Amino acid sequence: MKIGKKLLSILLAVILALNLCITAFAADSNSDIVVLYTNDVHCAVDDNIGYAGLAAYRADMLEAGNYVTLVDDGDALQGGVLGTLSKGAYLVDIMNQMDYDVLVPGNHEFDYGMDRFLELAGMQDAGYICCNFIDLTTGDPVFDSYKMISYGDVKVAYVGIDTPETFSKSTPTYFQDDAGKYIYSFCEGNNGQDLYDAVQAAVDDAKAAGADYVVAVGHCGTDEQSAPWRSTDIIANVSGLAAFIDGHSHSVIPSENVTDKDGKTVVLTSSGTKLAAIGKLVISPDGTVTSELVTDYTEKDADIAAFVDNIKAENDTLLNTVVAGTSVGLTIKNPDGTRAVRNRETNMGDLVADAYRIVGGADIGWVNGGGVRDNIAAGDITYSQIIAVNPFGNALCVCEATGQEILDALEMASRNCPSENGGFLQVSGLKYTIDTAVASSVKVDDKGMFVGVDGGRRVKDVQVLNGATGVYEPISLTKTYTLASHNYMLKSGGDGINMFADNHFILEDVMLDNQVLITYITETLGGVVPASYGSAQGRITAISHFSDVSTYAWYSGSVVSAYSGGIMSGTSTTAFSPDTAMTRAMFVTMLYRLEGSPAVTGNVSGLFTDCENGQWYSDAVVWASQNSIVSGITAASFAPNAVLTREQMATLIYRYELFTGKDAQTSIELAYTDAASVDGWALLGVAYCTDSGIMTGSASAFDPLGTASRAMGAAVMSRIAA
Repeated sequence: MKIGKKLLSILLAVILALNLCITAFAADSNSDIVVLYTNDVHCAVDDNIGYAGLAAYRADMLEAGNYVTLVDDGDALQGGVLGTLSKGAYLVDIMNQMDYDVLVPGNHEFDYGMDRFLELAGMQDAGYICCNFIDLTTGDPVFDSYKMISYGDVKVAYVGIDTPETFSKSTPTYFQDDAGKYIYSFCEGNNGQDLYDAVQAAVDDAKAAGADYVVAVGHCGTDEQSAPWRSTDIIANVSGLAAFIDGHSHSVIPSENVTDKDGKTVVLTSSGTKLAAIGKLVISPDGTVTSELVTDYTEKDADIAAFVDNIKAENDTLLNTVVAGTSVGLTIKNPDGTRAVRNRETNMGDLVADAYRIVGGADIGWVNGGGVRDNIAAGDITYSQIIAVNPFGNALCVCEATGQEILDALEMASRNCPSENGGFLQVSGLKYTIDTAVASSVKVDDKGMFVGVDGGRRVKDVQVLNGATGVYEPISLTKTYTLASHNYMLKSGGDGINMFADNHFILEDVMLDNQVLITYITETLGGVVPASYGSAQGRITAISHFSDVSTYAWYSGSVVSAYSGGIMSGTSTTAFSPDTAMTRAMFVTMLYRLEGSPAVTGNVSGLFTDCENGQWYSDAVVWASQNSIVSGITAASFAPNAVLTREQMATLIYRYELFTGKDAQTSIELAYTDAASVDGWALLGVAYCTDSGIMTGSASAFDPLGTASRAMGAAVMSRIAA
């Protein structure tokens, strides 16, 4: 007997519901509350663990007698083929089949337009929650601020939060009326305070309604560029949360303790992206809250797998059609899997930018790194692969732009380099250099939109290709160029690049982004991407002030911040020596500079016999000693040139934080494998730096007696100052 798709879906849903009810019956007052969560799946329905693996793991947790809740905190409906083909509907079908309990929208849930988003929201069985998404025409939240779920006698409230970056990291015009006036808000004002107030109000309301625990489910992220709306910012300015399940930045955070407004510990966790892991938050009967990431699970739920396969089969013929080929691998990633397309030139970025310029017939072409989403291996290229690269359905536009506008856009796009930024521009017909030693002076408004540049510029040596001569020439600020990209970047102020929206457009919305790429490969390149695209073509150069600091080293941004802020200097005019050991005098001097180098009284030689008056560190040591930040190695000896250990660094940081008014550390629980090696006098400092995220271990160890390097010093200084 042949069963129709709709009937099969109903039967599967009924069977799954019956199984959940029967299995969950074993849960009681002695059972754990297990919150399984996903974030930033981006249509990866069967990648990695996949939804079928998640369903199987949930069944295991239920069978073990736990209460189980399934949560998604955003960016599920966009970013892949199934999302593009159905404008999100296929993903809603799958999530309904999974029987999610709690949903929060991410910025990419809005990518199909506001009308479509609200339609999709109405199709979600669980419904969205979000405390800070406000309809300004009514003054009311669009969704409920929280959802309360009872587990026996215990009530847990889940508070939904979506980042105000949604304005610029979806499409700004979707949140405006026809006159360009914003009619929606994400509580973005007052440097984060409006958001904190909205979250606090939701937490307080939930507690007043009887919640025993309040868990934030946020699409906020931890990237520096997302301040002051990061999950860590919210935790630090709100009280009453037990945990924060996060998304948006694709961060992999198994468990991190963050201190809230009242000095209490909040568990922060995030599972990365594309179901590479299942997030697992556990509330035990004794009130303990823990989290971990499940990464090695291989079982699959047959019913969910069949449901997903059935949807994919409907589109197999179209998706598997070969539309072109490539002689080289095209990539957007670094070897370690990080997204190179968001902070440096890649060969895929070159190809897509070339497609916009050539197909659009423009002087310059560019594309935001966040809009180029996947690699393509050498060989045949299918329609599915093209959509995976350009899944958003943006459309080709060409406008006129002055050289000054182009420089402003490049400065805006490069402001976070070397950190990842979805607005980082991959370019064609253009070359430029980013001097990361220059601190960005870009100013944005409370919605993340470009306002201006009020200081030094880090984008330099901008050159435009002369199409007639084939020679790159310095850009002219007053000349008008033709610029090709897509509607998100040029018309809608995407990624905050808003300087072109009122310009004269030569072409508007003439071809979808995936077709632009197909057309370029087939009509200009003869159907096969040539070997000349085998590597990035040298259009974007990133430089650092120091020759021994790679622009893309993990500490590069911290070195730039410490150097430009006057906290650290180089060991020479061109060298920083990141791996050189930090001395006690160096680190105390850095804390002193961070405090503004206040005037001191007294001589250092009167405090410590091994310190000389008039040395570069003299006033710093006096200041630190007088404010109980340092003590000597002995009563009379400071040992200024002694190498600083990691536990000593943690202790100095902790004492400095106490000096500045931070609350004292109350817990010394350390999860490091070498916790027993931490000296007793350093326990509070190590615990404080761990809980606050100022210092982290490596491979589950803290290495307390290990040498603190200058790179580490720069990193902790940037975290203290954040």
